[in-house]
Amino acid sequence: MKRKLYCMFAVLGLLCLAGQPLIIAQQTKKPAGKAHSAKANSKNSVKNAFTPDEIQYGPAPAFLPPGAQLAVLEGNPMGVGEYTIRLKAPDGYKIAPHWHPRRENVTVIAGTIKVGMGDKFDESKMMSFPAGSFAFLDPSMHHYAMMSGETTVQIHGTAPVKFNYINPADNPSKKK
Repeated sequence: MKRKLYCMFAVLGLLCLAGQPLIIAQQTKKPAGKAHSAKANSKNSVKNAFTPDEIQYGPAPAFLPPGAQLAVLEGNPMGVGEYTIRLKAPDGYKIAPHWHPRRENVTVIAGTIKVGMGDKFDESKMMSFPAGSFAFLDPSMHHYAMMSGETTVQIHGTAPVKFNYINPADNPSKKK
C-alpha cells in the first residue's frame, strides 16, 4: 500500500515538473482584469491562485445597480475569451429582469441568491440558492435576482459580459 502511494506521488511530481515550461509561459503573459503578480519580484507574472483575503473588490460596473462590489479573478469580462468574476452584494440587492447573449455559470460562495425566471420581477416566484449552489443560464434566458443576506457569487463564462434589461428603464447605466 505504501509503495503504491509513493509511486503515485512520484508520478504526480514528474507530471508537475513536465508542466513547468507551460506554467512559466502562461505566467509571462500580461495580466487581464485586476489580477496581480504571482511573484513579488516579477512584474509580468499573472496570479492564478487566490486566498479569500487576496481578492480585491471594487465598485461594480454601471450596468449593475449601485451597492455591489466586483472582483475580476481571471480574464477580461468586457473583452474576449474566458473570464471569472465575483460579485458581492448586500442583503436585498436586486437585479431587474434581464438576459445575456452568452451562457452564464453561477456558483454561490456565501449567502443566498434568489432567482426568478421571466420578464417581471415577482418575488413569490423566486427560488433560493444558498452557498454551495451552482446554476447555469443559457443565452437569452430572461431572469432576475435578489440577495438574501450579504451574498457573494462567482460567475464564469465567455466574454464579453452583457446585460440586456427587459425594460430599458431598469438599466442603471441609463439612469441619471
